[in-house]
Amino acid sequence: MRNFINENFMLQNQIAETLYHDYVKDLPIIDYHCHISPKEIAENKRYKNITEVWLGGDHYKWRAIRANGIDEKYITGDAEPKEKFMKWAETVPYLLGNPLYHWTHLELKRYFGIDDLLSPKTAEEIWERCNELLSTDKLSARGIIQSSNVELICTTDDPTDNLEYHKAIREDKSFSVKVLPTFRPDKALNINSDGFKEYINSLEKAADQNISSVPELKQALESRISYFHENGSRISDHALEYCVYEEADESTIEKIFTKALNGEELTQLETDQYKTHILVFLGREYAKRGWAMQLHLNSIRNLNTRMFNILGPDTGYDAIGDALQAKGLAAFLNALEKTGELPKTILYSLNPYDNEVLATIMGCFQGSEVPGKIQLGSGWWFNDQKEGMVAQMKALANMGLLRRFVGMLTDSRSFLSYTRHEYFRRILCNLIGEWAEAGEVPRDMELLGSMVQEISYYNAKNYFGF
Repeated sequence: MRNFINENFMLQNQIAETLYHDYVKDLPIIDYHCHISPKEIAENKRYKNITEVWLGGDHYKWRAIRANGIDEKYITGDAEPKEKFMKWAETVPYLLGNPLYHWTHLELKRYFGIDDLLSPKTAEEIWERCNELLSTDKLSARGIIQSSNVELICTTDDPTDNLEYHKAIREDKSFSVKVLPTFRPDKALNINSDGFKEYINSLEKAADQNISSVPELKQALESRISYFHENGSRISDHALEYCVYEEADESTIEKIFTKALNGEELTQLETDQYKTHILVFLGREYAKRGWAMQLHLNSIRNLNTRMFNILGPDTGYDAIGDALQAKGLAAFLNALEKTGELPKTILYSLNPYDNEVLATIMGCFQGSEVPGKIQLGSGWWFNDQKEGMVAQMKALANMGLLRRFVGMLTDSRSFLSYTRHEYFRRILCNLIGEWAEAGEVPRDMELLGSMVQEISYYNAKNYFGF
């Protein structure tokens, strides 16, 4: 029987096979948005077992195991690593139709050379084989990165981070992969969240200054942006349920900030006014430095209060939101564009309903600074599966320039997730191949090959200016 992960996996026509194998298969990876640990890279972490590197922190898998009726003990609890792996193996046969089934077997094939389908029948042998290979240099944190042909990684970092691990990686000449920080100031924007005042105290220490007013807050943020820039950062990232835009004068923002520091409750309008003010300020700072600004929209987080109180955030209890995006987003981009201070911007929505909305809004704000200045971000989180990726690319093709798309990212906490770039490239080549087979685009391999190469690698390389 033919192996499930074979050379033409996901490639359903001859043109797709040629595009993938001859044009993109061996291109390097620029992973411009992920959540892996720079500390683990700096220390070249070695993993004790397959559970640690494969299931630890992976809330995609956690959600699937929960859906299979398995107790939390075997997911985030105190069960032994082998017990947790066995529960994952028990779940995998129920994942047919879910991208996790594809990712699981891609990862087993690419990193461990395993063609067997994971199930309770094969789990013992796969457990032993994976753990044997994890003891080798090839599957240390750096080994995984290098064997995946990764050229550059952008981690996700708080403004208060001292970036010590990024510095250590940069100074280590034995490791050639660039690992750059991304500026993610969500905690400074979330003025209505618990712990806001404590966060401002942390920002004071990082910036080495007092913060008791909005001008001082801006000064501290600007200082940290400059520090990140000096350490190689060229991207920011913002997680927003919806893109806010509520104007207010300086005195109003000052009153709101003071109320928050005093522990007073804010209205939704006050929260949105503050966020708008700080976001516009930050956008201008990014534009000064030629950064790209990422806006991740329409997720709703921590929906299960009981489990949030037990496990905290980022544990698999988030979902797709349905907030309206168009009016606020357009007004926010326009506020920056009016003064010529709109940075390069990548727009992501967790709700695929927004694909055409974002694609048409971004067409109103393109500029000559760089081709595709405003981008429709790749299928993200719940959408980084075949239908989600294809829907995003078709929306961009219909409303803009697919060939200028900066392509895929892992958005992952797992070092084994680089196969998502392979998965994306196969889906991209298959889509273009389908169009060519149907006569919707020319069967010109030089033209089509250049297109898939640019989307897979060269556009990101040129767009970000790392």
